[in-house]
This record gives sequence, C-alpha cells and structure tokens, in this order.
Amino acid sequence: MSRAASAEAPIRVLLVDDAPEMRLLVRTALRLRGGFEVVGEAGRGDSAVELAHELAPDVIVLDLVLPDVGGRDVLLNLQEAAPAADVVIFSGLDPEDPAWFEDRARGYVVKGDDVERLVEVIGGVGDPDGVVEAAVQLPRDLASVGEARAFVRSRLEAWGLGELMDLAYLVVSELAANAITHADSHYELSVVAAEHGVRIAVRDYGPGMPAPGPPQLSDEHGRGLLLVSAMSSAWGVEHREVGKVVWAELRREQDAVAD
Repeated sequence: MSRAASAEAPIRVLLVDDAPEMRLLVRTALRLRGGFEVVGEAGRGDSAVELAHELAPDVIVLDLVLPDVGGRDVLLNLQEAAPAADVVIFSGLDPEDPAWFEDRARGYVVKGDDVERLVEVIGGVGDPDGVVEAAVQLPRDLASVGEARAFVRSRLEAWGLGELMDLAYLVVSELAANAITHADSHYELSVVAAEHGVRIAVRDYGPGMPAPGPPQLSDEHGRGLLLVSAMSSAWGVEHREVGKVVWAELRREQDAVAD
C-alpha cells in the first residue's frame, strides 16, 4: 500500500514553483484527490532548500526554472537538504539532458493543461513495487513516432527492462500513431516502470477514438490495436475532460508465467 492510500499519514508535499497560480493549481488538485498534505511552498531555490531541511517532506514537487537557482543545482541542493524526500519534477523546461534528471528524480512530468498525471506520480511515492515514471510531450507529426520509440528505448534501458523492448516498440508505435491519425492531436507519452513490468500510455487532446481491428500488412506504424491487446497483459482507454489516455501494460516474462 502506498502512503497515499494509508489512513494513518498523508504524503507530505513541498511545492517549489515561482508561479503562485501554478502552486495553487497543484495544491488544489492534491486536496481534491486526498491523501496529501502540502506542508510548504517556495518560489525561489534558496527558500526551497531551507524549507526542505526544516520540514523533511516526503515529496518535493519541483519546477526547474526558478529566479535565483534552477536546473541541476536546485535539484542537487534539495536532495542534500532532504535526502529522504522523493523529487518529482513538474516543469515546462526541456532540459538538454533529460535522462540526467529522470535518473535522479522519482518522476518527470511536463507541464500541460491539467495536473492529473502529476497527482498520479506523486500518489505512487512509497509504493513497494518501486514505481518510477517519465513523460514527454510530442508534436502532431508522424515523424514523432520515431522519437516516441527512442524515448521508450532510453527508459527501458535505464530501468533494466530491455527484455520488453521489442513488444514496447510495437505498442508505443501503435499508440503514438493513433493519437496523430485518429485524434489529430499532439500527445504526451508516459512510461511507468514497476517490479512487474512497464505501462505505456499516450494522452491526446482530440475527439477521435481508437478501435481494435485486424492488423494489415500495409500498416506503416503498427499492427493494429487488436495485436496490441494480444501482446499486452492489459490495455484500455481512459476518458479525460479533453481527449483521452490509451494505455497498455507489458509484464516481464517470469511474472507472466507466475500468474
């Protein structure tokens, strides 16, 4: 059970963002979800470090762009001040080396139209399965399907899940292509790793709905959602106020056999 699901103690969160309206948005989303306590807020890196040391939060939600110090420096300073805290990056910054941040933070969520994804990541803190997540936003361009595959490859390699690479390539190709062709939308790709395997999800912002169908030899970017469902241990569609999330889970071979 994660700390978010525990009735004994909520997850204690420190918000670090120089935009008061963004802190309000995140604070409100956490309050509505329940299981969280925002114990402090900071709009500058120096005050964030002081609060982190004083409050010892469970989670630090960090924007990498701050007026005094940001990027790698603020992340390292916060981890030194509160070594037991998990850092979840929530930023509009596109860093030159995103893998560096992803390897040192519990999650990396790109700022978007809502904070649902951020709340999900924070809620995973303390999960005994060791859930970690990375996300990236990609354009409405079929060429971005290759970028989506490269992103998934880098994450699976970093997490030691190379055995799932071939299946993940097919799944992410289909989900990304569906966001572009059916929803006619840019999209956010998220990859979540846990002890049992990986969950790949694509959030789009369009009205189109994917539909399973038989794979075609002429398919350029995938083999159809029917094949995706056959390869996945589970898959589905989650509606959002704007758009939807299409996801698929891939399990490590030993876990699939054990089940």
